[in-house]
Formats: sequence, C-alpha cells, structure tokens
Amino acid sequence: MKRALITGIAGQDGSYLAEYLLQLQYQVYGLVRRDPGSMRWIDPIRSNIECLYGDLRDTESLAVAFQKAWPDEVYNLAGQVFVPTSWEHPAETFDINVGGLSRLLQIVERQRPETRVYQASSSEMYGNSTGACNEQSPFNPTSPYGTSKMAAHRLCEIYRGRGLFVVGGILFNHESPRRGTEMVTRKISRALADWASGSKTKLRLGNLEARRDWGFAGDYVRAMHAMLQRPTPQDYVIGTGESHSVAQFVELALMEVARITGTGSARMEDIVEIDARLFRSGEIHDLRADATLARRDFDWKPTVDFPSLVRMMIGADFAAANRSPQLCDVAPL
Repeated sequence: MKRALITGIAGQDGSYLAEYLLQLQYQVYGLVRRDPGSMRWIDPIRSNIECLYGDLRDTESLAVAFQKAWPDEVYNLAGQVFVPTSWEHPAETFDINVGGLSRLLQIVERQRPETRVYQASSSEMYGNSTGACNEQSPFNPTSPYGTSKMAAHRLCEIYRGRGLFVVGGILFNHESPRRGTEMVTRKISRALADWASGSKTKLRLGNLEARRDWGFAGDYVRAMHAMLQRPTPQDYVIGTGESHSVAQFVELALMEVARITGTGSARMEDIVEIDARLFRSGEIHDLRADATLARRDFDWKPTVDFPSLVRMMIGADFAAANRSPQLCDVAPL
C-alpha cells in the first residue's frame, strides 16, 4: 500500500486529493497546523486518514511528520494563496510558499530521497501573457504571491537536478463548493445564494472584465496524482483552455439562482456594486491554459465545464443557505 503525505489537507485541493487517494487504496497522512481553523471538508474521512501536526515554517515539525508518514509521495498543497494578502505580508508569503518547500525538499533529500514530491505551482506565475500558456511560456508574475510561486517552481528544477523526483503542477484557477470564501468565485456563489434567501446586501466586486481559466478542483487532483506516476519528473500545465470573465460567472450564477427559485433572472446592476478598492494591484487581465502535454502524457481532460461548475457552486451555497438536503454540495471524482 502506497503512503502519501498531503500538506494543506484541510483545504479544497487537499480534501479532494485525500478522497481520491483513498479510492486508490493509499494510506493517507495529512499535515495540519495546531490551529487549522475548519476541518469541515475532511471530517467525513477523518477515520480513514491520520492527521499530523506541523507547520511549513517549522523544520522540526515537518521532519517529525515526515518520519511518521514515511511517504512514497508528498503533495505540497499548503501555502499562502490569497494574492491581496501577499501585498500586505510579502515576507510571510515567501517564508511559507518558498521557505516551506525548501524545508520539505531538504528533509526528503536527507531522509528518503526516493520519495516523489508534487509542488502546487500557479498560473499567477505567468502574469499578463498573450494567448494560452504552456510549459514553455515565460513567467512574468505581477504580485508577491506570483513571484513566490515562481521562486518555488524554480526550486523544484534545482532539486530535480540533484536527483529528486519533484514536479510542479502549474494549475490554472480551479474552484468548487469547497473554495475559500475570500476567493471571487465563492464570494459570488455565497452572496447570490444569500440574496436569493432574502438578503439584500449588495455583492461588491472589483474588475468584472478580468478573465480566468476556471475548472473544477476535483478534476485537477487527478492530474496531481498522475504527474507523480510518470517514469521521469516533468512539470505540467493543467487547465480547461477556455477563459471567462467575472461578469460571465455572475451572469451564469444569476441564471442558476432563477432556475432554482423559479423566479425571473435578476439584473446584475441590481445586485452587484463595483468597489474600486477591490481592483487588484498588478491585475492580470486574462489567463488561459494550454494543457496539451498533460493530455498527451496521461490523457488528462476536465470532466466539468464552466456552466456546470457555476451551477455546482450556486447549488451548494443555496443548499447551505436553505439547509436543503436535495441539493448536492460536491461533484463525484
């Protein structure tokens, strides 16, 4: 039985990945901080996994967790992931996102160099690129977060050169009902579900024309696992190949609310209020993936399209707001 250690197991990606690996008969260990906040997403599988306490900023705790798990595979999904926060706390962002990976890789190299490591890289490394981005596209990050992810990604290359099996998954935006509430897609789905349930608080958004390649997180964890099964380490871009604007997300969400409630679709201007303070410094206007290499090497492709993703998220938050058992909060892996 293979053993896997997942940092950030309590989050969106970590919980979906843990479920997937359990389906594959892995023994799963999850790294959590002593104050992990919510363990909601892994509560249904807590009896099937072992949580180990540790912090990416603390080498000793990481080493102890690694020794207990003694993993065949490490998935480094923990990190500071919110772009605005990286402007407020750039040093902390780098310590977690770059320093955390460097501590992990040093432990792997010293204790069990045959362990395979997956690093969660990010499309934010590309910045404002023209056209779809693949593994050869140049990096040009526009935020401390994107720069920290680029530095960690380069660190993977350095340790590959030292003989470790370490890969960077350059994942474009991936969402789900488990997405953090500070992220724009979940902010929209929660606000509209609340609005449909009687709230009249307006949804405040920044740049409605910003476009992202949005996919379903449950699809993306399959790609993470597939990368570590390859005969040689290779970085891969993962995304749908389509980009959509924030405004399009809101429009589809309004249509889904209308379908669920059986009422007419509301106008965006009646619900959305533009807040100039929410426009991002170094805004990325359009991001789109070219996942040709992943399709070729391990036949990866998304199973949930953009409209289905929006419906899933609205349905889940509407169900939560109304405590409706008829609406499902997750899609099957």
